[in-house]
Amino acid sequence: MSLSAALLADASPSPSPSESPTVTVPTLQDAQESATNAASWVEQNWSTWLAIGLRVLLIVVIAVVLRKVVLRAITKLIDRMNRTVESVDGTALGGLLANAERRHQRSQAIGSVLRSVASFMILGTAALMVLSTFQINLAPLLASAGVAGVAIGFGARNLVTDFLSGVFMILEDQYGVGDQIDAGVATGEVIEVGLRVTKLRGADGEIWYVRNGEVKRIGNLSQGWATAGVDVTVKPTEDLDRVKTTLTEVAERMSKEEPWNELLWSSIDVVGLDSVLLDSMVIHLTARTMPGKKIAVERELRWRIKRAFDAANIQMVGGAAIPPEDLPADSSATVAAPSVFSNSDSPQSVATTPIAGQGRAAGK
Repeated sequence: MSLSAALLADASPSPSPSESPTVTVPTLQDAQESATNAASWVEQNWSTWLAIGLRVLLIVVIAVVLRKVVLRAITKLIDRMNRTVESVDGTALGGLLANAERRHQRSQAIGSVLRSVASFMILGTAALMVLSTFQINLAPLLASAGVAGVAIGFGARNLVTDFLSGVFMILEDQYGVGDQIDAGVATGEVIEVGLRVTKLRGADGEIWYVRNGEVKRIGNLSQGWATAGVDVTVKPTEDLDRVKTTLTEVAERMSKEEPWNELLWSSIDVVGLDSVLLDSMVIHLTARTMPGKKIAVERELRWRIKRAFDAANIQMVGGAAIPPEDLPADSSATVAAPSVFSNSDSPQSVATTPIAGQGRAAGK
């Protein structure tokens, strides 16, 4: 290139910054090429995406159908349990079972727990299978879920313990609404049963909220039957045959009268002497009663025994006061009080000493 050409090139005007660059407009050939590439990509991958979509759809359909089948089976199982219990109502076994409200609440609680567990397992498994269909690596997700589960387990271990204890308590039917129970930490009537907390009504009307995980033992006073026991204490001088005959008459009369004939599930038995002491004898009576009616039967039996003993003139220890004429004589009443003159140092003895001395001097 010559010098003049170089100078002309340097002298040519350069584009100013304000001027915008020219926009390249795609041609029809470029559009055709892009469409061809997209069509070829779809043609190469449509079968893969179709297979993935069909697999996801199949997983969802199977999960939904399986969930409905399992939930319906659980519902039928709960209904069958209720019908089985209702079929024995009015029989000897029916009297030992829970009432209708308790059976309904227990069945509803069991059904709710089973449905929740089944839904969680089925839907959770389906979600993991869908993610694996999209070639997503589940190892980090499962590892994170495991770590989170361990952290939650340590942080909320009391909550988990309460929940699991409530589930097993309901499944095993340890107690229900209306039962009188002794939970160790509290005693009273069950007014509400939950998976985490049980509510008890105490004897003074207070409400106890007992966590299911804190209950180590349960004493249910409303299941099966109860035993009423009464101890009768009489004087050791009473005739045992007459006392037993009176108690037997009271027991037979009470067993035939209403409503005690329904509350008593066995005859009132005079077991015999529990103890014989110097000043008393203890006779024990026992009877099997309806659950929760033990105290009422014991109070009525004591009432009737006291009235029968008063009519038969049988003295009970701790009853009426003993008449004064029957009290033993006081042995110390026949002993005279000691004389003050027996002590030579007493003031009375000292006061009489000069008088005795003057008498002796006058005799001399």
